[in-house]
Amino acid sequence: MSDAHSEVNNRLADTKQLGLFAALASLSWVFWVVGGMEMVERLAFYGVKAVATLYAKAPASEGGLGVTLTEFGYILTVWAFVQTFVPVFTGGLSDRFGYKETIFASTVIKILGYLIMGFFPTYWGFFAGAVILAIGTGIFKPGIQGTLVNATSRKNSSMAWGVFYQTVNIGGWMGPLLAAKLRVLSWEHLFFACAAIISINFLFLLLYKEPHKEERLQRKAEMQASGELEEPLWKAALHELKNPVLAWYMVLFSGFWFMFNSFFDVLPAYIDDWVDTSAIIHTLFGPNGTDNSAARFFLGMNSATTISPEGLLNLNAGLIMLTCFLFAALSAKMRAPTSILVGTMLSTGALFIIGSLPWAWFMVLGILTFSVGEMLSSPKSSEFIGNIAPPDKVGMYLGFTQFPIGIGWTLEGMIAPRLYDIFSSKDHFSRELLEQMGMNAEQVAAIPQGEAFQRLVEFSGQPAQELTQRLYETHTVGMGWYIMGVVGIITCIGLYLYSRWIYRMAQAKIAADMQTATA
Repeated sequence: MSDAHSEVNNRLADTKQLGLFAALASLSWVFWVVGGMEMVERLAFYGVKAVATLYAKAPASEGGLGVTLTEFGYILTVWAFVQTFVPVFTGGLSDRFGYKETIFASTVIKILGYLIMGFFPTYWGFFAGAVILAIGTGIFKPGIQGTLVNATSRKNSSMAWGVFYQTVNIGGWMGPLLAAKLRVLSWEHLFFACAAIISINFLFLLLYKEPHKEERLQRKAEMQASGELEEPLWKAALHELKNPVLAWYMVLFSGFWFMFNSFFDVLPAYIDDWVDTSAIIHTLFGPNGTDNSAARFFLGMNSATTISPEGLLNLNAGLIMLTCFLFAALSAKMRAPTSILVGTMLSTGALFIIGSLPWAWFMVLGILTFSVGEMLSSPKSSEFIGNIAPPDKVGMYLGFTQFPIGIGWTLEGMIAPRLYDIFSSKDHFSRELLEQMGMNAEQVAAIPQGEAFQRLVEFSGQPAQELTQRLYETHTVGMGWYIMGVVGIITCIGLYLYSRWIYRMAQAKIAADMQTATA
């Protein structure tokens, strides 16, 4: 094994973490600054991402793209590939040119992406905007996360990543609520608002100071003085990726990100098509619902008696926003691979819950279960990679965290929307039923995408709720979620074996150190 890889393995042993309040008190000023920047970035990002599926499937007559989820999947696939594989090979830019500089450049690029979406409200306009947004996001992440690693220590890293994730989800929670209101006016209003919101990060940059900048500049000066040439970023990245500890982590954890992106990309459409959210409102406020403006805003309600899909899904960010520091304290008591495994198991179970019954409260249970799994898995994975990174390659290693996201999200973009169209598309099932009821096939084909169910209601004269129940009972609507859940089961098995392997290596290192000390 090479010296570099041995050094990575030397950092596998976990360090005893500070207690809850001691860890919180130890977090520095720059930690909170980058937390604020990520919160703003996520507010804008999820203002679009949380409703992108709804934008795609909404009829063109309502301002949407009017495409199938399979067609939307092409956008997701390219979006995922660009956003997640760019930082794998450019994460080192932050280490070489400065975190502040790359954060500034990425913010400019992201503004451009939102503006393209707003000015060009077409399939290809949204496609182009998504790609530009993906490039900006890919450059943004290593600088922010690299700052966090350099501003924390092994003793407070679990709490730091947990609180950071919690702060981020304040933005993730506010974004869908913003989208629920602005998309009612027009989709363009939403895109322009997101461009304005991300601009707030220019103000945060005025308060930002890169930690350990002097050491970075000194290393660069020493290399220049000695005439040593810096290894090209792509070559340095490939060299580090040869480490089996890192490589296997990225392959295995991609299964979690497949489920994660399926959850956010497909669930809004599933709720929109099959879930009667009025049951929740009836339980909370009675059969007449509520006209309370605060309740309607915070629940993401689109009428007095129903909750919008993005409003219901927003329970995820809401729970994380309120409780992630508690789960960070819990995960601090576990080895990183163990916490990741437990979280992945919970997220897998959530997909089976969602697919089992289309009841609104079952959706709530599935969303909350997934959220707990996410809190135990995602922050801990970033902490794990940040802790094993060499000091001069923190940005590069945190760019590597995008690699499993890239594998999972890219595959999800190709597979999950297609599974939805096969097993769960209400529009597709409505077209089949229209033909069975006697409508001419050419007339059915002429119905604009996204309007077939409404045409079915008009053609049959039957209530929408009864037709929805009929379509659900005559199709295996939840099957797609079960298939995605199988991906989670395979991932859990792989992570368990990986955890045992990591543990054995750490124990071997401890034994070797003790033997050396007594020699």
